[in-house]
Amino acid sequence: MALALLVCLGLVAYTYIGYPALLALWAAATEVLEDIRFVMGGADRRSPRREGPWPMLTVVVAAYDEEACIAEKVENCLALDYPADRIEVLVGCDGCIDRTAELARRTGDPRVRVAELSPRAGKAAVLTRLVAMSTGDVLLMTDANVALEEQAAKALARHFQDQRVGAVVGRLRLHGRSKRDRGEGLYWKYETALKYLEGKRGCVLGANGGIYAVRRLLFQPLRETTIVDDFVVPVRIASRGWRVPYEPQAVAHEETTGEVEQEFARRARIGAGDWQALALVPEVLDPRAGFLHFAFVSHKLLRWLAPFLLFAGLSLSLALALRGSALASAILALQLAFYALALVGSRAARRGALWRLASGAHYFVSMNLALALGLWRFVRGTQQAAWERTARSAPPGVGAA
Repeated sequence: MALALLVCLGLVAYTYIGYPALLALWAAATEVLEDIRFVMGGADRRSPRREGPWPMLTVVVAAYDEEACIAEKVENCLALDYPADRIEVLVGCDGCIDRTAELARRTGDPRVRVAELSPRAGKAAVLTRLVAMSTGDVLLMTDANVALEEQAAKALARHFQDQRVGAVVGRLRLHGRSKRDRGEGLYWKYETALKYLEGKRGCVLGANGGIYAVRRLLFQPLRETTIVDDFVVPVRIASRGWRVPYEPQAVAHEETTGEVEQEFARRARIGAGDWQALALVPEVLDPRAGFLHFAFVSHKLLRWLAPFLLFAGLSLSLALALRGSALASAILALQLAFYALALVGSRAARRGALWRLASGAHYFVSMNLALALGLWRFVRGTQQAAWERTARSAPPGVGAA
């Protein structure tokens, strides 16, 4: 029981702390070796300047009842710093019953095309339909409620000059409406750092649905039941040997909802999609996939199992403490103190380091509860692919690039 306790809590510590630390050390060691090679007369490490025209770019936007922000989104896409004759914008309306399609067409720009799907089929079906309509060599995937910075398109597109690159993941910045969003903000910064480190290995494990790009020829049609398309699409590409780097200068902005219930439901939906993804990309479980397999187990699989490892750790430490183990009693006390802090964080909306810590603890516990619920929904088959939009909008002052 003592060994099982250490294994359970050790695996949780590894996926959240050990794996990022290992990646950071790996990146530092690689940088030192490259510096030594360069000093000893190695090749110039600077990226060559782009020659020739920019690739044709198709901006792909899936929308469901987004009349509040779709006009601003289309203008945002058209205002990107990219050659006007080499960009098009495709908007897919997934069974919209509001004015989304009408407002998307209002610009009158011939580069904007709108497809209406009825009945509603889900985001995966919309993306597959739009990709079939596209003419670009590169697809820029983005969400309707996300504002792209002016340089984002070029920052992503320049990577495709390297013929080994199959997809590029951009940087999504979240903006909270209230102090209660601090937990999500802190966690998202942590995830962004992980993507950056994985990008140095050329294999970001999953994208941000708000901003990523792929070679159109590498996009495989998605099953309509696919829930986490932004994980499945780039991982499929990486599993075929293509590089998937991270581009921190390709920035998009999204506002968090601020509604605890909506955010919990969204995370539970993603949790169900995570388990579904195992069936859609089983190649990540093959050790022969190299770093992709290592990253998947370390970053994703253990993270998805964390709720159950945490529950097992709490149960085992309680059982051992009742048997008189001093070490188990200390571990149990630490766990109970952490969950008490999370409870405080669920009610706190104040300033100060302690309250930020409490908010982070609450977000961690809430996220793991949502993952457990997501597995339950996946097993029961009750999670639908069609998403329920949350009341979000583009952050003020970022809208039109």
